[in-house]
Amino acid sequence: MSLNPVLRDWHSRRAWIVGASSGIGLAVAEALHTRGAEVLVSARQAAALQSFAAAAPRRRALALDVTDRAAVEQATAQVFADGPLDLILYCAGHYRPLRATAIDTDELLRHQRVNVEGALHLLGACVPRLLTQGHGHLSLVGSVAGYRGLPQALAYGPTKAAIANLAEVLFLDLRPRGLGVSLISPGFVATPLTAQNAFRMPALITPEQAAAAILRGWARGAFEIHFPKRFTYALRALRWLPDRWYFALIHRVTGL
Repeated sequence: MSLNPVLRDWHSRRAWIVGASSGIGLAVAEALHTRGAEVLVSARQAAALQSFAAAAPRRRALALDVTDRAAVEQATAQVFADGPLDLILYCAGHYRPLRATAIDTDELLRHQRVNVEGALHLLGACVPRLLTQGHGHLSLVGSVAGYRGLPQALAYGPTKAAIANLAEVLFLDLRPRGLGVSLISPGFVATPLTAQNAFRMPALITPEQAAAAILRGWARGAFEIHFPKRFTYALRALRWLPDRWYFALIHRVTGL
């Protein structure tokens, strides 16, 4: 049984991808456009957005800094003025490996501003408009790093745990009003962000593979879309381990 209205036919649909200058967001934008959607992309990197928009019809670019609440409200008003939205994907993200033994408060707060506050800025602007139009789908990109605490994820992991909780509450509140809500929980995807990792990333996939998995999840009407399953099922299972076993296992596997 589908938890969300299924999204299979993208012809004549409008999608807004926030955080689409590279990586998963850009790959999803390409995939949706290929399937017939009108796609609007936003991020801070205006040049990358314009390159995407100029490549084909039914593509638009709108540069946006998600940490600027007034700018997000203005952009949202502009986007909805052009017509209803069928999908809003929040894919904007910031990541730097960080451990508590070398804590950096500025870096912690930067993660919060982009990964959490940026999402809240967008939700505050979009949700009332989606409720007014009576349909649409909100999708938030979390991470398996939000499942439980992991080494080097001091800044990143807590923000993704917050996104997961946020998505669940949004689903409870908005699904009865006819809106779809989904949480995307990727494992390791080869993007400019994960390129910073100095360790071997198990089950690493391409942004195009990630986009295909996301579209399959929307087509099923899933709430949580996690991938690659050979990796994410194992991490999901770790949530059930007693704390003593979990901490010992992570220490043994990572050596940290």
